[in-house]
Amino acid sequence: MYDLIIKNGLIYDGTGSDPFEGDVAVLNEKIVEVGHINGESKKVIDAKGKIVTPGFVDIHTHYDGQVTWDPYLRPSTYHGVTTVVMGNCGVGFSPCKPDQRNWLIGLMEGVEDIPGTALHEGIDWEWESFPEYLDALEKKPLAIDVGTQIPHGAVRAYVMGERGINHEEASQEEIEKMKQIVQEAVQAGAYGFSTSRTEKHNDVNGNLTPSITAHKKELVEIAKSLGEINQGVLQGISDFYDFDSEFDIFRSMSQESGRPISITVEQQDARPEWWMQLLDGIEEAQSEGIDMYGQVPPRATGILMGLTATLNPFRFHPSYMEIADHPLEKRVEIMNTLDFKNKLLSEESVSINPLVDEIVSSYRKMFKLGEPANYEPDPKDSFLSLAERSNMTAQEIAYDAMLEKDGKALIYHPLFNYQTGDLSLVEKMLKHPYTISGLGDAGAHCGAISDASFPTTLVQHWSRDRDRGDKLPLETVIKMQTSETANLLGIKDRGIIQEGYKADINIIDYEGLTLHEPEIINDLPAGGRRLVQKASGYDYTIVSGEVAFVKGEATGALNGRLIRNSH
Repeated sequence: MYDLIIKNGLIYDGTGSDPFEGDVAVLNEKIVEVGHINGESKKVIDAKGKIVTPGFVDIHTHYDGQVTWDPYLRPSTYHGVTTVVMGNCGVGFSPCKPDQRNWLIGLMEGVEDIPGTALHEGIDWEWESFPEYLDALEKKPLAIDVGTQIPHGAVRAYVMGERGINHEEASQEEIEKMKQIVQEAVQAGAYGFSTSRTEKHNDVNGNLTPSITAHKKELVEIAKSLGEINQGVLQGISDFYDFDSEFDIFRSMSQESGRPISITVEQQDARPEWWMQLLDGIEEAQSEGIDMYGQVPPRATGILMGLTATLNPFRFHPSYMEIADHPLEKRVEIMNTLDFKNKLLSEESVSINPLVDEIVSSYRKMFKLGEPANYEPDPKDSFLSLAERSNMTAQEIAYDAMLEKDGKALIYHPLFNYQTGDLSLVEKMLKHPYTISGLGDAGAHCGAISDASFPTTLVQHWSRDRDRGDKLPLETVIKMQTSETANLLGIKDRGIIQEGYKADINIIDYEGLTLHEPEIINDLPAGGRRLVQKASGYDYTIVSGEVAFVKGEATGALNGRLIRNSH
């Protein structure tokens, strides 16, 4: 007798092949038969009229803290995700000496906008070394599977102390120690090593992330430690201000280690061409047998602004700064007075830094997000364009928009990948032969970004709803979020609906799949806030053969586990 049979579904098996109607039988957490099945089963789900896909594998998350207190890893599990990999961008919580805990929390808070109060309250620190961290995670209740990578920032601080934090050059002895720690972590089950070389990553005090100035020798030697054991992947991000030297570092890391590397690819308005230069470099490297990939998003990297969010267009106006710490209801009351509105709109914003200044003042790229959420808005709907067709200023439109929904409304600013006013640049990224879908940053950017919903955008928008450019075949986008992501990290037992594979499965109402507007809630430890976004249409999400989520809500099944690299 089977444990579960899914009947009559339209199966997209994760390989990119054409869909087919059929049944899926599950026994002992594995798929044991696919086709037309007549056997007995303890549970039967009729999937007629639905699509059946592998569970989604999200390889770019930041649940490093949240995983220690939240078995359901929301919001990823609202979006059909059954496997997450964290420890990206060189930040995480292991290895960690006891006197470095506060600093690591400050680094994560600054880089990934996760409330430090929540991390202080929620993390139990049952580890120091990375193998001890994995052992601690293995004991946690989990609804989905979790893998992790070892982060450069934590390794550098662990080995070098204040010298590493302060960007000093590592000695050969320190490099050898870092190599040993990274190698031990991967042998214990880490999926790879991550690093950051971007000025966008600062700790809570504004200090640049420790790895940004690491010399090429340090990075290449650490990468070679993975080559010595023939295990693990490499992941990195850089600003590529000096493109040739920066690209040479990442290329050399992969070439000299023989290990795959993926690099963040995003278009930035100030430097509109470097992302193509990066993809061209990756393609050239691949032609020479170097295993490099670009990690790309399925939509713009978008900032959400509002009175409940980290930023809003008036966050740094003097009048708003005076009331910024008031409860939401009080701020809304004050802002609804004409005197305050006139005073605020007459002021200039205090300059913070070029990136933040751009975010809060670019009215040509501010939109109402809407319900359902629209992530490819037409430039004619920007606040600036609306102002040009009305007797209001863009600032007035933004001010009024923020006060909608009792002050809980959100404004969408597509910061990266939207220079053309549509997703045509993202389309080129997704279609490139050496790119992998990622960069959702689930678990991070709690008050500014809500991109854990990338898997839903990939399915709903790119295969069904897009009307401002080409669509992608549904079988292609399913493959991009299942077998492709799993294979990059060497997770070989999932991402495909075939006999012998792990029974992680989504049953989706494809026609009804809808991405809703995000909202701010305060459910982190110590009352910390975060953006959460739900979707309709995920009728069932099955983890290791057991129904873990119905219509996005947890059943209470905790069939997930820590997964360890074993290749």
